[in-house]
Amino acid sequence: MTQWNAAASTAARNLGRNSIFCGLAALLPLIAGPIAVGYRGFVPSLGWLLMLVFCMLVLALAVHLLFDSLLFRLASSHETEVAGLAAVDDLLSRMKLRKPEKTPTCLEKRIAGSRRIVWRQRFALAACLVIFAIFLFDASDGLPLC
Repeated sequence: MTQWNAAASTAARNLGRNSIFCGLAALLPLIAGPIAVGYRGFVPSLGWLLMLVFCMLVLALAVHLLFDSLLFRLASSHETEVAGLAAVDDLLSRMKLRKPEKTPTCLEKRIAGSRRIVWRQRFALAACLVIFAIFLFDASDGLPLC
């Protein structure tokens, strides 16, 4: 396995793990929230809507990152970097997700683009969890929920 194959495989594995972990973490407030709704008039509906938007954003970015992970796996299955990235570009153009480019983007730039998406996802997840923590604290009036 060459260095670029290892980099593409590592990126695919990390993106997959991150998207699954953040997706599951975003589902926790959505699962625990309705259970706590009846407890002391839990949260105003505007707060629920805000939390739902952030949770859905995290889940949408998780799907995007899983797709990117599969693209990196496809690229790493080829012998050379040029052939792997050409296969990814061909797939994206056949799916009409990207127009064919004259000069393909290198692997490092593609990984950097996926990392930016990961940071956006983490920010949205942090916002979702902070909102949920504020709702829990507000519902309990500083008292333990149990």
